[in-house]
Amino acid sequence: MNVLQALPELNVGGVETGTVDLANWLTRNGHKAIVVSGGGRLVRQLENAGIKHYQLPIGKKSLFSIIPTIRELKEIIRKENIHIIHARSRVPALISFFVSRTTKAIFITTAHGYYKRHLLSSVMGWGRFVIVASNVMARHMMENFNVPFDRIKLVPRGVDLNKYHFMERNIKKPATNTIGIISRITPLKGHSYFLKSIANISRTTTPIKVLVVGDAPKGKEKYKEDLKLLSRRLGIANIVEFIGSSDKIADIFKKLDVLVLASIVPEGFGRVIIEAQASGVPVVATRVGGVVDIVEDGSNGILVYPKDPVSLSDGILRVLQDKQFAQKLTHEARKCVEQKFTLEKMCRDTFSIYEEAVNTQNILVIKLSAMGDVILSIPSLKALREKFPKANIKVLVGLKSRNSLKGCPYINDTIVCDFGGKEKGIFGLLRIASQLRRHNFDIVVDLQNNRKSHLLSFLSFSPLRFGYKNGKLSFLLNRTVKDIKKPLGPVEHQFRVLNLAGVSSDDKRLELWPSKEDEAWAEDFLNSNWLGQSQRLVGINIGSSDRWLTKRWPISNLARLCDELSKRFMARVIITGIRKDKDRAQEIYDLAKSKPIIACGKTNITQLASLMKRCRVFITSDSAPIHVATAMGVPFVALFGPTDPRRHVVSFKGNRIIKKDLRCAPCYKPRCLLNYRCMKKITVDEVAGAVGELLGADK
Repeated sequence: MNVLQALPELNVGGVETGTVDLANWLTRNGHKAIVVSGGGRLVRQLENAGIKHYQLPIGKKSLFSIIPTIRELKEIIRKENIHIIHARSRVPALISFFVSRTTKAIFITTAHGYYKRHLLSSVMGWGRFVIVASNVMARHMMENFNVPFDRIKLVPRGVDLNKYHFMERNIKKPATNTIGIISRITPLKGHSYFLKSIANISRTTTPIKVLVVGDAPKGKEKYKEDLKLLSRRLGIANIVEFIGSSDKIADIFKKLDVLVLASIVPEGFGRVIIEAQASGVPVVATRVGGVVDIVEDGSNGILVYPKDPVSLSDGILRVLQDKQFAQKLTHEARKCVEQKFTLEKMCRDTFSIYEEAVNTQNILVIKLSAMGDVILSIPSLKALREKFPKANIKVLVGLKSRNSLKGCPYINDTIVCDFGGKEKGIFGLLRIASQLRRHNFDIVVDLQNNRKSHLLSFLSFSPLRFGYKNGKLSFLLNRTVKDIKKPLGPVEHQFRVLNLAGVSSDDKRLELWPSKEDEAWAEDFLNSNWLGQSQRLVGINIGSSDRWLTKRWPISNLARLCDELSKRFMARVIITGIRKDKDRAQEIYDLAKSKPIIACGKTNITQLASLMKRCRVFITSDSAPIHVATAMGVPFVALFGPTDPRRHVVSFKGNRIIKKDLRCAPCYKPRCLLNYRCMKKITVDEVAGAVGELLGADK
């Protein structure tokens, strides 16, 4: 595998050291490791190990730098055939993200810091996977940057046990105790509170020496001078030595009797803690962020509250004055490091994330339309699952049709939108787009193919976006197929898009998955309506979208059909529809002598499927119940007027389609100026005869 790590610079620090360690491990295990940074002291270590380093201004926060760096990094990705881009800081992550959108490389981030909420920080949550070193960082990325839980990967930092050797503590008190603090010199690291605690300790009878290891960032050197001035004011300048940055931290640990981490803000992890623990140095640390994942107070270290010099000095003194206690801490700490925080474990866990990223895909299917159309997408979902068995497949559906995929074994989840409610308008659309970006989809299959779905496909930032080239903003897709004039079945029509992604299948069956509870509900409902054991049950769906009045058969015909089915076939009729159809159902009930069962507005989609499963025949116009009947294997009679059954019916075998050949049909118009002739010309005798044929075939 070819892995590129990107970070601002390669000077001494936990992020930088971890980058070098991982690059070395990858190289030793037969993989290609590339590092891109702004340069630094650790570049020589990479080059000595035969690891290629590219120097780019990848950490500069300037558009004049970022744009050309994107182009240069893209060339490196292609030249080195990179599979994984692993970004470890915000500006490198922004650059790497846009590069990944136009190359085949997979974008992964490690969130090292406790970032404030703003746009630049949010890019750290855009990776296929977001690696965090502690549970606190995992919660931070989920709560503050809305990173889905399934993209968070916990990988604690690791220490090289061959480099940091355990030193047994001498239980005899030395003449002078050495206290160390190792970190960048910034206000966030709590150096001022540390020096105040040292001033408290210096007043005791315990002789001490203090090593301050690390330097201030470029441009902030004054803070280091302020700390030196503070040490003089506190009267401890003679025992405090500022020794600057060092790449020989393991040697420094040999001199220490205690290591202090005095950070005043949440730490992502605290790498220096496990390095000290591996070396047998007792640790006193502030109770911040990921530190609590490493240090168990009183067991393998001491935890104190931040910004509290008194409790910090008390913790340090406890270690210095009770050598047996200190020895106990170091043994427990080393044992914990060996179990949880080794370099080998960190690298293996990170590499397994790379493998998962390469071997799996995040796929979004967009199907925003009505319930029946979502049911028609199920063969496509099954084919996608067969093609990508390890993929994380999610479907963007509308609020009203979300239950159509309840229990579907071919998807991982649904993303529900409500464009008629809380997601209404442009701002609602942008909120959904933001939610899609958080899932970091590799592939979008747009089965809706309208302006809204094409726009959402584009705003998801997926590198591969499949759909129809239809002039409805389809230029926002980058893999398109032209529609054809020849009437094509609904599933076949979808598969023309899937073929672009190399997905094909001969299995066009529709499916639904009613639960045991749905089956029990249907049984109870029919029993409560006194359905006789010997009675044939025939279903009639009276509904259609309010938009499609042209699909509706006259109420008088429906009432006469109920009576005709009862008279001819001793059948009990059950009328189905949505809540809005209740008034029409009541009209039919009042007109019909046979008094059908009314189930309008009483079922969800899976309960409807359970009811329809008990029907010997089902009658409906061009609407979702055609597809429910197909999925449940129930013979149906379908009445078509303004639409073409060749485009909307999956299976004609064993079913009956009634349609009048008029010059104006199919018109695909929701309103009619010709008195809805196409539907009114269908007679009750025709429908009853078709039902009789199916009932005869069912004997």
